[in-house]
Formats: sequence, C-alpha cells, structure tokens
Amino acid sequence: MEPTGAAAVIIGNEVLTAKVVDANGPHLIQRLREVGIPLRSLEIVPDEVDVIVEAVARARLRAKYVFTSGGIGPTHDDVTVRAVALAMGRRVVRLPEMVELIREKAVDAPTTEALRLADAPEGAVLIAQPGSWYPVLTVADVFMLPGVPQLFRAQLEAVLATLRGTPVHVRVLYLRLGESAVAAMLDRVALDMPHVAIGSYPTFDRSLDYVVKVTVESVDQAVVEEAVSRLRTGLPQDSVVRSE
Repeated sequence: MEPTGAAAVIIGNEVLTAKVVDANGPHLIQRLREVGIPLRSLEIVPDEVDVIVEAVARARLRAKYVFTSGGIGPTHDDVTVRAVALAMGRRVVRLPEMVELIREKAVDAPTTEALRLADAPEGAVLIAQPGSWYPVLTVADVFMLPGVPQLFRAQLEAVLATLRGTPVHVRVLYLRLGESAVAAMLDRVALDMPHVAIGSYPTFDRSLDYVVKVTVESVDQAVVEEAVSRLRTGLPQDSVVRSE
C-alpha cells in the first residue's frame, strides 16, 4: 500500500543541545492538521549525514510527503541536501536556474559558499515562493525547508498551496469524571465506530473545571456528531461539563 500523509525530520545540533527551542515542528503539526494532511512522524536529528540519511529513509517509508527543516544553508554544517540525495540514491548536482537567481541577487560576484545554495539532489525542482526570490527546493515529494522559523513558515505555505488534504472534523467533550469511570463507554463507542478516532486525555490540574478531555474526530462530520451523541447518551448524567 502506498504511504500517505506526511513525515518530518527536524535537523540541527542546536535543537538537541537546547541552544534553540524548535518552533518549526509544532508549527508544521498545526498547519498540516488545518489543511487535512495527517502527520505520521516527527523526528529530531543532529547535523550528521548518516543520521539524516537514516531519518529521511524512514520518513519516506512512512509517508507520501516528507518535510525537512534546517541544514540547507551555505556553511559547513549544512548537510541536508547531501543527506537527502544519499537517502534517495541520487547525485548532488548544481541547478542552473538557482545559480542564476543567486547571481541576480548578489551585489558582486557570488562567492563559492553562496553558490552552494544551488546544490540539490538530482531531479530536484524549485517551487516559487510568493514575495521572495528564494524558492523551495523539492525532490520526489521531499521538501527541504530552512531552519529559521520565519523562512520555514513562508516556504511551508508555498508548499501547502500545491498539496491537497482532507480536513478533519473534531468535537471535544470535557468531563468531570475520571477515565476509569468513563472508559467502558468510550471503549463501546470506539469498537462500534472504528472509523472514528476517539482520544481520552486526563488532567491533574485542579484549577480546571474538568478531569478528562475527550476528542472525537473523523473526515465525516455526520459520523462525528453520531459518535458524540452516543457518548452523551451513554455517559453518566451530568458528567459532561461542556462541549466544543
């Protein structure tokens, strides 16, 4: 069966050593959720070619679309392009169209280091980014995005504009009873409606007005409403604090 959804590989020693708090992973999770593309996995790895190769290979087995974050600049620790090429069994080549863009942008003749930005896995194509001269680098549904959050977000939007997803409908019930008191009912609805995803999330924060948050989600809104109705009917009276 062909893989579906997306997988992400966040690349950077700075994330794993707490020099930088990763903002790209959480943003990607949120945006993929909003456009209806399920995220299968998210992995954080250092700037090491072999480790990135393994992570990208795993991601490609899990998902149709793979997003990488970081490691595509001109410095010595930017090794993502080479690693992605190795993971796909491709050579690294220099894209003439990217060389031209770099030359047009440079005030003087571009440096050797600047021209590294034109290196890409063989077969790569560029996706134009509205409002910016710098395009998105992609090859066979692997999208290599920058690690700087502002740049990552802008390039991600350029990519998402080319993809299609199926939005998910979600309802939330906030319960005043603990999981042990409602588990049997949740199990019953989950077994009867296996095409609906039901999640149960307890909280131990006494300042809140609920004890368990239950989510019900599906691509079919009518099915979500049916599952919520079954839960409300089967749960003990007055156990639902509120719903969204």
